[in-house]
Amino acid sequence: MNFGIIRYIIGKVIFIEAAAMLLPWIVSLVYGERTGLIFLICAAVFMVVGFIMARKKPANTSFFAREGFAVVALSWIVISLIGAIPFVVSGEIPGVVDAVFEIVSGFTTTGSSILTDVEALSRCMLFWRSFSHWIGGMGVLVFILAVLPMAGGQNIYIMKAESTGPSVGKLVPKVQKTAMLLYAIYSALTAAHLILLLIGGVKPFDAFCLSFGTAGTGGFGVLNSSFASYNAFAQIVTTIFMLLFGVNFNFYFFVISRRFKNALAMEDVRWYFIIYAVASGIITLDLLRSGSFSGLREVLFQTSSIMTSTGFSSADFNLWPSLSRALLVMLMFTGACAGSTGGGMKVSRFVIYVKTVAKELRQLAHPRSVKLLKMDGKPIEHEVIRIVNVYLCAFIFVFAASFGLVLLDGFDLTTSFTSVAATLNNIGPGLNLVGPTGNFAGFSVLSKLVFIFDMLAGRLEIFPLLLIFFPSTWRKRG
Repeated sequence: MNFGIIRYIIGKVIFIEAAAMLLPWIVSLVYGERTGLIFLICAAVFMVVGFIMARKKPANTSFFAREGFAVVALSWIVISLIGAIPFVVSGEIPGVVDAVFEIVSGFTTTGSSILTDVEALSRCMLFWRSFSHWIGGMGVLVFILAVLPMAGGQNIYIMKAESTGPSVGKLVPKVQKTAMLLYAIYSALTAAHLILLLIGGVKPFDAFCLSFGTAGTGGFGVLNSSFASYNAFAQIVTTIFMLLFGVNFNFYFFVISRRFKNALAMEDVRWYFIIYAVASGIITLDLLRSGSFSGLREVLFQTSSIMTSTGFSSADFNLWPSLSRALLVMLMFTGACAGSTGGGMKVSRFVIYVKTVAKELRQLAHPRSVKLLKMDGKPIEHEVIRIVNVYLCAFIFVFAASFGLVLLDGFDLTTSFTSVAATLNNIGPGLNLVGPTGNFAGFSVLSKLVFIFDMLAGRLEIFPLLLIFFPSTWRKRG
């Protein structure tokens, strides 16, 4: 293990987070809030800490898979602990575990909350809470790769550890240029959403916070009613942008570079929209059947919000019929596309699972037949299939263990099950007590710690977080 490069990269991460804390301080100046001084002090202290840690570049700058996974997991833990400090010091979220829960939910773009009254927070705290979605959406390590020269060609391991999906590749030959392209697309979409919200009459502060939440598919709102209080235009625009941020960003790269054939060949994007359309149609028919239908806009918004793991709510879907609620829970697991800011297990994995089962059935019917599994018109490597299957096993293990621990709190099965589903899939709201009008405040400290682990594990797709608990990870190379 190359401890020198880990220390160096974490130092860079701390410095970047400290610099980001200057933004909520500026917001506090605009609104005349004295609590914003906490952000300035934290920024100054941690800039110094980050500078000291990253001042001397290690002689050995090479790293491999385990260093990449370890530095990503440790970086996310560090930024979460530092990011919670303003909440605790200000007293706006006095409990340390609650504050860490809230900021982890922000950085991992989960959107689950322990707050019973969001509007009681100061503007600068609300801004930091929402801005954490934008930071975590594309990934803080990906941002560092975009703006700072890193250690050699092996930095693809950092991108693989932090990016979502069964496999991650470079859009262009250099990792730094790939990261820059991803952030350019991410920033452009965020700006477009922000401008449209402003045109639609949303207040500037709300528009910024909602854009950050939509871009990161996080879902923290600045009103207790989440999105229900905003006008139809804002809801329609946000529905569209939630879907757009759930698309594999490789698709946008192919479109921009006019490689339309490659863009159209992306199966996970096609299935993503097919699943969304079918789910929306079934929910609409179910609501019409039960007499609960109150408009197509509500269905499209809520389906988009859950499938992309954004978690905004324009209606209390806890009151929907059982079929509709069950379908939303299924969408929590399906999630968005790989390579997007969305959560869940990802559409591409489910496509591979279906194709694998179909192949095995064909093999049973015709033992001598030989057929390669393909994705986007290309053969799927055996290594990718192996990783996808192992991921499913790890996901089930973590889910089952978390569910068992959360059940100790004595809440009903639906609340307990969907609370784990919402945090491990980075969704935000679940059903019953953790539904769109509820929160996670009533859970015990143990359950909140489980949720914190699940949110981090879900955002980092389990392996990086599990790897740091293995002693062999930290052994020096022979």
